[in-house]
Amino acid sequence: MGILDNVNNVSDLKKLSNAELDKLAQEIRKFMITHVSKTGGHLAPSLGVVELTLALHQVFNSPQDKIIWDVGHQAYTHKIITGRKEKFSSLRQYKGLSGFPKLAESEHDCFNTGHSSTSISAALGMAKARDLKGDKYKVIAVIGDGALTGGMAFEALNHAGDLKTDLIVVLNDNEMSIAANVGAMAGYLSRLRTDPRYGKGKDEIEQLLNKIPKVGPRLLKTAERVKDSVKYLVVPGMLFEEMGFTYLGPIDGHHIPAMKSVFESAKKMKGPVLIHVLTRKGKGFKPAECNPDRFHGVGPFDIQTGNVIKTEAPPTYTEVFGDALIELAEQQENIVAVTAAMPAGTGLAKFAKKFPQRFFDVGIAEQHAVTFACGLAAQGFHPVVAIYSTFMQRAYDQLLHDVAMQKLPVVLALDRAGLVGEDGETHHGIFDISYLRHIPNLVVMAPKDENELRGMLAWATKHSGPCALRYPRGPGVGVELKDGFLPVHLGRGEVVKEGKDVTIIGVGPLVYDALAAAHQLEQKGIEAAVINPRFIKPLDSGLLVRYAKKTRRVVTMEEHVLAGGFGSSCLELFNKYCPGIEIDRIGLPDTFVEHGAPDLLKQHYGITADGIVERVLARFPEKADFMKKGAK
Repeated sequence: MGILDNVNNVSDLKKLSNAELDKLAQEIRKFMITHVSKTGGHLAPSLGVVELTLALHQVFNSPQDKIIWDVGHQAYTHKIITGRKEKFSSLRQYKGLSGFPKLAESEHDCFNTGHSSTSISAALGMAKARDLKGDKYKVIAVIGDGALTGGMAFEALNHAGDLKTDLIVVLNDNEMSIAANVGAMAGYLSRLRTDPRYGKGKDEIEQLLNKIPKVGPRLLKTAERVKDSVKYLVVPGMLFEEMGFTYLGPIDGHHIPAMKSVFESAKKMKGPVLIHVLTRKGKGFKPAECNPDRFHGVGPFDIQTGNVIKTEAPPTYTEVFGDALIELAEQQENIVAVTAAMPAGTGLAKFAKKFPQRFFDVGIAEQHAVTFACGLAAQGFHPVVAIYSTFMQRAYDQLLHDVAMQKLPVVLALDRAGLVGEDGETHHGIFDISYLRHIPNLVVMAPKDENELRGMLAWATKHSGPCALRYPRGPGVGVELKDGFLPVHLGRGEVVKEGKDVTIIGVGPLVYDALAAAHQLEQKGIEAAVINPRFIKPLDSGLLVRYAKKTRRVVTMEEHVLAGGFGSSCLELFNKYCPGIEIDRIGLPDTFVEHGAPDLLKQHYGITADGIVERVLARFPEKADFMKKGAK
């Protein structure tokens, strides 16, 4: 029996010696690797903070003390030692444990996370609430060096230094976000890690000055009065100290006694404190250490080899997008690509290698990415900004004021649009239609398959104004990729199948579900027309109104919230041009959708061919009754 067998909550953890904690760390890594190899998950970041998590929970008293994990993909050890060990096999599975901290899951999860750079703001708010209520608990934000590139983190640091309230920020520095970190902050932290003067320079100068009789103490006081000139030379973390923080570190994030000692000291300090901890992403599992970006978020894999277990599937939409952009960039020298710390995740890694001067990774800074692209566009370039749908939400103001208002030719490539699966409610791309389609001057498209994705991207890179292209996560539908690029015409949809009884309009790849439903309905004596709108904005009003008037019954289908979505735009259109049309909208209700395999979630919400058939039959009760009798 191992130590982990007897650790079921944080009170059990507090009884352990440092030597036992080291052994526990090894057991947790083995436990984590075994389970994540089956469920998939954010393995590398969680492996990197095992000792850090154990030290935090030994020194601080959760849930009284509040620990906020930035993003939260590194919180697996935290989950394991806070009463969720027995449920860990359900990680990221439908109705199982979330891959991120969840208030509803445990009292030790004091704040829901999933997007980066939020922890310091939330922690500062909690700390100030504590002060206002006269409570005494500690508040600790754990943020990675990648998340620290987000502007929101600096806004919070700035405010914390001004408020001077007690707050502890643990900077988990592993030199990675998902891809390798970029930018001035990454360089600054690198210098802190490597300069031998740091950590001992200040003490050595003080000791030297104090040894000089009579003159030494006066020189030391003078040095303190002109602290900038001395500290900028020898003291680490001056950026943080100038923002009002006491800086401690850097310290080894895999040495539990050292971290416990620093945490104990930080507990006694007044005002904001930043503790700089150095960790290794993927520690304890060689494949993850060698390829931390690949194991940042990984599917099921073979433990012996580290190879991801793959099933035969067509190329992903992400891969098709990346390859198509390279083809287009070879033809158009004004095409440039921009991403926010996701070159591999957005399919731009090959583009970056082929066109290094035309590729820009701005770090975790979606707002900056969009306006930076606007600057490029204003000077004659045609930027393609590839960002996940859920993360593009962060740049809404920039989309409206900087892109659309100026009519700049910026292409927004919205990857992971729709249900993304196991990462759950913080990552589903189910709001982009609603927050994009009301913006003037912006064109919004959704391809039904890989060839349309290629064609729409080619059209977008020649369009004189802004446009957004939304496409889902995962494999394409498997169509044979054609040479060249499919012709696309602004605001023109496509009739996929003729019919006279009902019109089914599917957004994106759901066109194929609509087509499958139409074939089922045909067996029941109902002739369904199927339309691929292609353009969410502008709608092909003539085509949609013509078929709505012809069939008098319309079903829309989208992998998106119904509020303000594609179906809503059809309601508005038909209300104006053909009122009285029966319209049934299939999509997601007014809720945050939990985690689970996309197929399970789609089935749950009726976003399937069978879901369409059920809705249509409800409009044809005589057909439904006939079919029931036939079944008997």
